Amino acid sequence: MSTAQIATLDGREVPLTAETLETFREGFRGQILEQGEPGYDDARKLWNGMHDKYPALIARCSGTADVVAAVNFARDQGLLLSVRGGGHNVAGNAVADGGLMIDMSLMRGVHVDAARKTARVQAGARWGDVDRETQLHGLVTPGGEISTTGVAGYTLSGGMGLLHRKWGLACDNLLSVEIVTAAGDVLTASEGEHPDLFWAVRGGGGNFGVVTSFEYRLHQLGPEVFAAAVIYLADNGEHILNKWWEFTRSSPDEVTGQIILWTVPEIPEIPAQYHGKPAMFVLGMYAGPVEDGVRVLQPLREIEEPLLDLSEAAPYVMHQSGFDDFFPDGALYYWKSLTVDALSDQINRIMLRQLSERPSLETPLVLRHLGGAMGRVPEDATAYGNRSAQYNISIDGRWSDPADSETNIAWVRKCWDELYDLSGGGVYLNFAGFAEDVDSLARAGHQKNYDRLRQVKRHYDPTNLFRMNINIKP
Repeated sequence: MSTAQIATLDGREVPLTAETLETFREGFRGQILEQGEPGYDDARKLWNGMHDKYPALIARCSGTADVVAAVNFARDQGLLLSVRGGGHNVAGNAVADGGLMIDMSLMRGVHVDAARKTARVQAGARWGDVDRETQLHGLVTPGGEISTTGVAGYTLSGGMGLLHRKWGLACDNLLSVEIVTAAGDVLTASEGEHPDLFWAVRGGGGNFGVVTSFEYRLHQLGPEVFAAAVIYLADNGEHILNKWWEFTRSSPDEVTGQIILWTVPEIPEIPAQYHGKPAMFVLGMYAGPVEDGVRVLQPLREIEEPLLDLSEAAPYVMHQSGFDDFFPDGALYYWKSLTVDALSDQINRIMLRQLSERPSLETPLVLRHLGGAMGRVPEDATAYGNRSAQYNISIDGRWSDPADSETNIAWVRKCWDELYDLSGGGVYLNFAGFAEDVDSLARAGHQKNYDRLRQVKRHYDPTNLFRMNINIKP
């Protein structure tokens, strides 16, 4: 007697017998959920409300042993497998219709070794979990710009944030990972153990196994840091962009900055007549003493008369979560990105025109300053490509009404196409649309490292069990 249909790796749907499912349950400590069971609907949902998919089974893992059981079950049965960490996956690869989803969202443990300045973080954790524990000791590791961002997917595809110019990407701060391979083996990958696999997971995504925990290097910072946060009207947008670019060309590694082309928020501090107008958010965090941050970031606060200056010294965890409310769970998102080596009048004009043409006022265009420590890592030292790029442009489509999805997605693609012709050809794989044209995406994201990644993939996952990602085919 069959209980459900489940998708296979070769594109079929096959019956899953009660006996087979019961055998799986017997060797599993966490929850195995089928459609219609309590908790199923909450477990299948991702942060990005665009993805409304129904896996046949959700394996909610309590620890590494459960992950091994789920991987072995998927491999032995030939099932379509997806992997969910913190659930913040913009492209939606963490869940597949009809497949088996490994869900690690219950695995959120963070252990800090203050003496060694390291943290061991389980794969279901979010950056708010990490920052809460590390800041007890005045320590940090580069994390996401939104505290609800999942640790796993963010790190495995690089991990840009508010500290990458000072201490590199999240993946640059990895000391080791625990990973379950397609064979069901539990390996520790580091510089000294399985170095080929350790190289690949630092930027290569989830192609090589299920990472169950990450060991990060920590750095002294906080609890208070100074950050600039200035809102200007976009009336003099080209001038503001040029002054920001001028500032970035001489700013020290301690400053990681960005400029966001967005919308004046409806907050009491700003007169109502400005609400909803195009605006420029000039942001920068200083990874060092507060008094130095005040001095170094001052030019960002006086580009012209600001509409509102929210710059302040505040707890690091507050700066890290300051934009959470603007990117809530369940909203509709479609993000694409590209890299540029320098700004130009043409790029500035395109961005400002697209700002005025956005179909949703909730959508920002974000220009991030790269370089610094992340740019000094040799291109072949990790799988992360595009190390030499100086700036990243992301077009962060966000809207609320599903009826507007087609219009907003088309606009993001059009904006990206127009800017791509002026770019360096690189992309950031955490902002990759819905992973359309996945082979081209993988090559653009990994650049010269792509062929070596295929070799590692062939060794650790020759049947491409882990394919629900920016896939590198073996």
